[in-house]
Amino acid sequence: MDITNATVFITGANRGLGLAFAREARNRGAAKIYAGMRNPNGFEEPGIIPVRIDVTDTASITAAAEIARDTTLLINNAGTAALIDGPLARDFEAQSKQLFDINYYGVARVTQAFEQILSSKPRAGIINVLSDIVWLPRPYLTPYAASKAAAWSYTNQLRFHLRDRGIEVLGLHVGFVDTDLTNGIDVPKSSPQDVVRKTYDALAAGKSEIMADEGTALLKSTLAAELPGYIMPPAGLI
Repeated sequence: MDITNATVFITGANRGLGLAFAREARNRGAAKIYAGMRNPNGFEEPGIIPVRIDVTDTASITAAAEIARDTTLLINNAGTAALIDGPLARDFEAQSKQLFDINYYGVARVTQAFEQILSSKPRAGIINVLSDIVWLPRPYLTPYAASKAAAWSYTNQLRFHLRDRGIEVLGLHVGFVDTDLTNGIDVPKSSPQDVVRKTYDALAAGKSEIMADEGTALLKSTLAAELPGYIMPPAGLI
């Protein structure tokens, strides 16, 4: 799917990776770009239309979908993370509920709201922002990893379900990206601009998945090994 002349709706687009998706869509000639965000007040970006949406609130999702009925490409980017003491931490359950509500159920809610809109178009697509954390043990990100693993599984089921409806589904797998979400985490990070360029290129090439950095590609390549990356991470990734 070529993004030229597409109408794009991006969740979590007020900053970071979401805003990078919006700006690159503009650079590539998208016909219209909706930037979904919880609070659009004060958002000013030429050629980008702010729309209020909270992925934990069904009413706001329904209202956003009604505004953006011309959408041909949905990008489920909104997400959050939290550091925790590990998988046995006292606040594990509370943190998990919050992250699943946004990172997993949020993706499902928005996709359900936009599915009929996308199905009515001759060509349409969905990009789900996932993470290499599903293959990389980082105990301090356990609830985040579980929520992204669920989102990955949902993406795979969704792709198969929509394959006869003319809707392409692309899973974006990436490690740490240099955004506000990763402030304070001292690890190598990809630039948002590089990630979105690779993702739009993968969409145009008709791919089902994109590994947006070398570390993620390396992890994915270990999955069939006797000691895959989620058991024995490759040197330099942990």
